[in-house]
Amino acid sequence: METSSTSTIADALTRAIVEHRLLPGTKLGEQKLADHFGVSRTLVRQALFQLSQNRLVTLEPARGAFVATPSVDEAKQVFAVRLMLESAMTRDFAKQCRPAQIKALKAHITAEKKAMERNDVGQRTELLGDFHVVMAELMGNAVLAQMLGDLISRCALITLMYQSTTAAEHSHEEHEAIVAALADKDANTAVRLMQEHLRHVEEGLIFDRDLPTSDLSMALSAVTN
Repeated sequence: METSSTSTIADALTRAIVEHRLLPGTKLGEQKLADHFGVSRTLVRQALFQLSQNRLVTLEPARGAFVATPSVDEAKQVFAVRLMLESAMTRDFAKQCRPAQIKALKAHITAEKKAMERNDVGQRTELLGDFHVVMAELMGNAVLAQMLGDLISRCALITLMYQSTTAAEHSHEEHEAIVAALADKDANTAVRLMQEHLRHVEEGLIFDRDLPTSDLSMALSAVTN
């Protein structure tokens, strides 16, 4: 009896990627995944195809599936798209935000801080990325939230490959400043801070780093155990 669905497999793999446990270039063997999740290779193949549509997985004929390895050009393009989308989102959020929305963002920032204090790299990474998706969700824009979620997942690969180790603390502090401006309904300052934040993240990328490697079983055991 199969114990996991295609979406469960895709979600588990996505989480492992976003939390920097499953690294770029890792081979995703169909049989190994099928054994791990207790499913047929057909379901695994469907999940891998789904992730390939989101650019998280690369399917190579006669070689199989691999966690995607974003190029420098792709990294720059992803951040250019994020800058356009999130500038507009931040301005709209500032114009319509209510106390309950600000409270929700502050609660998210508190969770970020606690993850950093625990030195929980996986949770910290996920929360720092989710901050941007949460803004879209609080606006009630499900389409924008899904688009940002896909971009954030791709950014997780990019930051894993190219980001310096000191960037997380700065991101958290910049999130705090953005929320403070939103609470004041200062749209211009909030947009400027968001743009600076995204530029800082991109500027912190080091494009001559060696490609990291990982073990598939260890990465997935951290997700499912």
